[in-house]
Amino acid sequence: MDKSPEQLYKERIKRVEDATQLKVPDRVPIMATPHFFPTNIAGVTCEDAMYDYDKLETAWEKYLLDFQPDTYPNPYHRIALGPLMESLDSRQFRWPGHGVSPDHTYQFVEEEHLKANDYDAFLFDPSDYILRTYLPRICGALEPLRMLPHYGEFGYSRVITGASAFGIPEVAQAIEILIKTGSEAQNMLSRARSFASEMTTLGFPTDFSMTCNAPFDYIGNCFRGTRGIMLDMYRYPDKLLDTIDKVLPMIANSSIYAAKKSGNPRIFIPLHKGADSFMSLEQFKNFYWPSLKKLVMSFINEGLTPCLFFEGQCISRLEIIGDIPAGKAIYWFEHTDLFTVKKALGSRVCIKGNVPASMLCTGSPLEVKDYCKKLIDVVGKGGGFILDGANGIPDEARVENVKAMIDFTKEYGVYR
Repeated sequence: MDKSPEQLYKERIKRVEDATQLKVPDRVPIMATPHFFPTNIAGVTCEDAMYDYDKLETAWEKYLLDFQPDTYPNPYHRIALGPLMESLDSRQFRWPGHGVSPDHTYQFVEEEHLKANDYDAFLFDPSDYILRTYLPRICGALEPLRMLPHYGEFGYSRVITGASAFGIPEVAQAIEILIKTGSEAQNMLSRARSFASEMTTLGFPTDFSMTCNAPFDYIGNCFRGTRGIMLDMYRYPDKLLDTIDKVLPMIANSSIYAAKKSGNPRIFIPLHKGADSFMSLEQFKNFYWPSLKKLVMSFINEGLTPCLFFEGQCISRLEIIGDIPAGKAIYWFEHTDLFTVKKALGSRVCIKGNVPASMLCTGSPLEVKDYCKKLIDVVGKGGGFILDGANGIPDEARVENVKAMIDFTKEYGVYR
């Protein structure tokens, strides 16, 4: 007898939770993580997907019903960003119609938005720095915010007279743009909630409640850039560590609030700059892991589940990153050999991954099945394993290969 959507939803949630807690689920969970793959196979351009909510929703609903993964990422938070980027005149992205062709995904533009001599200003008052320096640098529409005074010392009547700054025509225009953008963001988020509710009625839970960065990556990605932060480890190590300590509670507190509000305990943490090829093991121990571990533990202590995505290779880090309570986190690995990971971390964390992107794009269904079989036999032995692509589902993946990955796992990955 066919199961109801409510039954499927409960089974899928339990399957993921059992694997996370290192229990043996009924079968290996499939947390397939696509980006533009669902819209690509529906014939919807990346540009339309980013701007047309109806086309985005139709394509993603069809993908979920056709492929039947155990979880999905809400597409609105990841894709429906075109109107907001355009409204703010974002300088941190190139997207379809704005530096990228209609058929290609958006790209992050990494630049040095916090200069090396700005560390002290950021440390003194991060909110003021972000408002009057950072936002004007990353959004053309918000350049007039440079004209605002520092409100840190305002009190008594100066709170009233200080409002005059909002009467400056350029500042007023920037605020009007913020209000317009905020209204559109509310509309987009409303559609995201509606989509999630509809998918729940169809039996599909979301994978993560939200995404946050490791403290080192937050500074390196958004403020200093890769080159800047790598030099800072040599030139300004103390300032860098002070800044990491400063942003850590900001990241933790906002993430905990959002995750608890959503009701989904899983928080996604993509790791960008801690891989073997980016820094030495000693640098990882000094600059990267201590703050990341504190972030992870802050989530665990609040009953939440951090899911760390180790991009690139991190084979030399395995002993260090295993230093967390057992059965409390998901570790997703891109290129690190999962069979080695299983030996090193199988008793500590749930392991996620890692069908190669190249195989999903250019391989055959038989190759995909053979690789999945090996993952299930070895990494899935005894539970604690979730199957996904090495970097999720590539935009250009072959439909037959994605089907093979999901269908084979459902058929073969059953624990008896």
